[in-house]
Amino acid sequence: MIVSLIITLRETIEMALIVGIIFRYLRKSNQLEYKKYVYWGIIAGLIMSISGALLINNLSILFEGRIEQIFEGVIMITGAILLTTMILWMLNQKNIAEELEEKLQKQTNKTHKFGVFSVVFVSILREGIETVLFLGAARFSEESNSLLGAIIGIIAALILGYIIYIGTSKINLKLFFTFTSYFLIIIAAGLLAYGIHEFQEAGIIPIIIEHIYDINFILDEKGTFGSFLKGLFGYNGNPSLIETIAYGVYMIVIFNIWRYLKMQKIKSHNSKSQQIEPHLTTEQISS
Repeated sequence: MIVSLIITLRETIEMALIVGIIFRYLRKSNQLEYKKYVYWGIIAGLIMSISGALLINNLSILFEGRIEQIFEGVIMITGAILLTTMILWMLNQKNIAEELEEKLQKQTNKTHKFGVFSVVFVSILREGIETVLFLGAARFSEESNSLLGAIIGIIAALILGYIIYIGTSKINLKLFFTFTSYFLIIIAAGLLAYGIHEFQEAGIIPIIIEHIYDINFILDEKGTFGSFLKGLFGYNGNPSLIETIAYGVYMIVIFNIWRYLKMQKIKSHNSKSQQIEPHLTTEQISS
């Protein structure tokens, strides 16, 4: 439940921010006649996302045995990859709002109504498909009610999105996305390990050592708290050798990439500051 809540909370807030940026641009540029195409883009994107969710759910019901294990493994590893790329992409972005407004400006300058619709549709569909895959992966790994968590996350995100849009919020979005990114990286590591477990069950990946350790007698992964940790962090009381290696290597690699990207942003910011200071000094001298 917690995994689904975090995923839908974050993804829905991203959708709400995208829609807020679009409406802000249309209001600022006095082009509110395009609002209806924004609404149509939102509706179409959500319908396609829901269709994707139904497709994945129906496929999971149809498959049995080894095919089901392969399908679940593919969904979980795909979810882990998408979660990782989304987090790193968000960290590396600096001017998302400006880029989105630039796309809209090009379309509205051409008076291209379908262009405005497509910008909104693609933005919402991208977030929606990501959410569908993440929730599909979480549903296979969680023992608790993932649907309830997803609904709570969506409702909370819509409320926060509205508060942010009307401009009365003091929410620190940078802190929010940083905090949830840490959680999602750990969740992605768990999905990766669990996907490998499914491939091992299907006989695609060798087991080598079935249980490198077993602490289920201390904290049972099928117990109440163990199930909670399994759903949230991918806890496994008796993982195989390859699962353990994959989890550890993933965490080391991703957090090193995370640190590298953050250092690059700091260096970029410092270099820009150094370029601005001499310019200001020159202006002051000439005046």
